[in-house]
Amino acid sequence: MFNRRRFLVLSSLAIGACSSRPIAQSVTTSSTPEVSASSSPAAPAVPKRHPNFGQPIGPEELFAPKRGDVRAVVISDLNSRYGSVDYRREVIKGVSILPQWEPDIVLCMGDMVAGQATFLSTSEVEAMWEGFDNLILKPIREADIPYALTIGNHDGSSQTYEGGGYIYAVDREVTTRYWQAHQNDLDLQYVDMGDFPYYYSFKQNDIFYIVWDASSANVPTDQVAWADQQLSSEAAQSAKFRIALGHLPLYAISQGRDRYGEFLNNADQLQAILERHNVHTYMSGHHHAYYPGHVGNLNLLHCGALGSGPRTWLYRTDAAMQTMTVLDFFFETGETVYTTYNMNRMELVDTQTLPRQIVGPTGRVLRNDITLSDLTAEEQGQAYIRSDN
Repeated sequence: MFNRRRFLVLSSLAIGACSSRPIAQSVTTSSTPEVSASSSPAAPAVPKRHPNFGQPIGPEELFAPKRGDVRAVVISDLNSRYGSVDYRREVIKGVSILPQWEPDIVLCMGDMVAGQATFLSTSEVEAMWEGFDNLILKPIREADIPYALTIGNHDGSSQTYEGGGYIYAVDREVTTRYWQAHQNDLDLQYVDMGDFPYYYSFKQNDIFYIVWDASSANVPTDQVAWADQQLSSEAAQSAKFRIALGHLPLYAISQGRDRYGEFLNNADQLQAILERHNVHTYMSGHHHAYYPGHVGNLNLLHCGALGSGPRTWLYRTDAAMQTMTVLDFFFETGETVYTTYNMNRMELVDTQTLPRQIVGPTGRVLRNDITLSDLTAEEQGQAYIRSDN
């Protein structure tokens, strides 16, 4: 049997470890008045490194990536059929081995339950959240790992009727009640509670996160203004990284999800705001296909589905797969490294097999190791073709 630990000497060539392009972090300088020796200012706080920094850490049956200053495990789209109170084996397996990567935080990109069906009663929606609580959140919290989330369309869609009012009002009401009862259990260092769980900010391990309500295609105007204010704050700008979380992505990347309503409206405007504040990465779910990409100077981590309904990419016919990602942050270089696992086969995802670019109806997303100049003339001229699914 191939020894996983021997494989680690080849970690610099690991096909499953995908490094994002480093983006310069903003540096704030200020003049400091002279002080006497008797009134020396306190030394600035230095973020503590994890005791296993730089060591390859992970489950015995899987390749273990080199640990960064901060490690997150990123999961998304856990749900099964409408009204389901249980989860696929890949979800249960992922949650059970998750602590072995020694993450500092779990980031969930939404669709934790299987709502968004008007025939579901309040008691049925409550039963779904009880199933989530017992099978997903409880084991993560028992492992003493902080948990952050963004609300998905199947959790509590923000879609409204033309005349006002939420279409999935029962989902929204139960979801609000469930998470407000658990907001103090997540071990997050909140900066602004906003309207938790729909939008809020927190700063964890010297990384600043904003979460906005991307459970439908419209991020409300007041939330965009709130995000702009949060990202310009001292708490955000003094952080080593700034990260944004939302369920729907900015641009379409998967089969059958390239219709309007399946990605965010005004994506260029939202991207410009995130870029202006040197946000490193926007993380999303919903498209059920893992794709580490970038548009301009903004990295885009499209999380694959860990639960039901995985999809493949636009223009491709590859077999779809359930995935989960280990994300390592390296403070000195400003890099993030994704190590993503095919949870059906329990093996690494080879980044080089992913599309070099994906051209959707509103924009082009490049794989995060590819620049526009790397594309051939044919690739640069590629036009969007609507998917058949």
